[in-house]
Amino acid sequence: MSILKVARMGHPVLRKATPLLDLSEISKPEFQRLIDNMFDTMLEYEGIGLAAPQVHEEIRMFVAGVAGPDTVLSPVVMINPEIEPIGTRIDEDWEGCLSIPDVRGRVPRAAEIRVRAVDREGRQQVMTANDFPARVIQHETDHLDGILFLDRMKSHESLAFVEEYGRYWEKSGS
Repeated sequence: MSILKVARMGHPVLRKATPLLDLSEISKPEFQRLIDNMFDTMLEYEGIGLAAPQVHEEIRMFVAGVAGPDTVLSPVVMINPEIEPIGTRIDEDWEGCLSIPDVRGRVPRAAEIRVRAVDREGRQQVMTANDFPARVIQHETDHLDGILFLDRMKSHESLAFVEEYGRYWEKSGS
């Protein structure tokens, strides 16, 4: 497998909305290899999600996976995702991004969502997610629409470098 180059904020690929993927592409070996390489890249950079535009591919697809003491999102591939909020609860919490290294900020997101997508075998999938997994899915889907987490912030007052985030904010939970 290969570690791919991650586009950083300022690269035009991050600001383009991606078109729906023709599902006949899914079975091609090069597409399956891209998925594997995206997982390898995500893990190499200690990410929890990675969208195709972040690796310079104008494809409507992302990979994600996170495990923690209270949160689990099994590794997933979501192609042509569509998100629908469930309820009206919005939570604001910290986010970061491999395309904006070493920066964190508080972003409001729907607390619970339903997502429809196609998996890496070309099967339709529908799932619900809440809290942190819902945040990850919304963040990665935003990349497919040319949106960065900074665009979703209500205020930029919480922007912090990772070191300061760890020193002043991470322990407080605010």
